[in-house]
Amino acid sequence: MDTRAKAEEIYNELQTAGISVLFDDRDERAGVKFNDADLIGCPVRVTVGEKNLVNGMVELKKRTETGNTIVALVSIVDAIQKM
Repeated sequence: MDTRAKAEEIYNELQTAGISVLFDDRDERAGVKFNDADLIGCPVRVTVGEKNLVNGMVELKKRTETGNTIVALVSIVDAIQKM
């Protein structure tokens, strides 16, 4: 599965739903990207990874919480709006 293509598809879906999105496609380790997102105050992080995509899922994390939530791709807009 093409992770980048799926991430771009999710990005477009969220934008269409009126959700402001920062797409971090830099060639950096995930930890660097996560730290930067926290520093600029992104309220929700969507992590698109191969392991979860195989099952049609993505990982969501609220900046104010310690745990992650795995959600189905088909319900990502709804899940983010509820956060």
